[in-house]
Amino acid sequence: MILGQLALLTAAVFAGAALYINLVEQPARLGLDHRALLAEWKPAYKRGAALQAPLAVIGFLLGLAAWWQTGRAGWAAGGLLMLANWPVTLLVILPTNRRLMAIGPAAAGAETRSMIRRWGSLHAIRTALGIAAVLVFLWASIP
Repeated sequence: MILGQLALLTAAVFAGAALYINLVEQPARLGLDHRALLAEWKPAYKRGAALQAPLAVIGFLLGLAAWWQTGRAGWAAGGLLMLANWPVTLLVILPTNRRLMAIGPAAAGAETRSMIRRWGSLHAIRTALGIAAVLVFLWASIP
């Protein structure tokens, strides 16, 4: 059952990071002027992606391994919730990310702020998937 507990831990770290971004980092950055907002978002996005992308894959793989080991479908379901972050990111969030990354500091303005607000709303989907995975993994942990 260690694989399942590692899957749960991975999902919790993912969900915690995603929740921090939505509840703490995003509101704080929105208090900045347009240029500083964009300047803060770009490296924060890169670092966040470097953290969350592998966690989503690791959580998925650990969930599948726990399912393989125990036969409990909840482990597979939680793993699929973790994996769902990839298509959400690539299909839903990435177009906004690319537009924001293409904006130069001098061009930052009200539209940039609007896109970063939208990005925060879209990122909340990742937060919800992470929390859902934690809950499903917790359910799968119950003997």
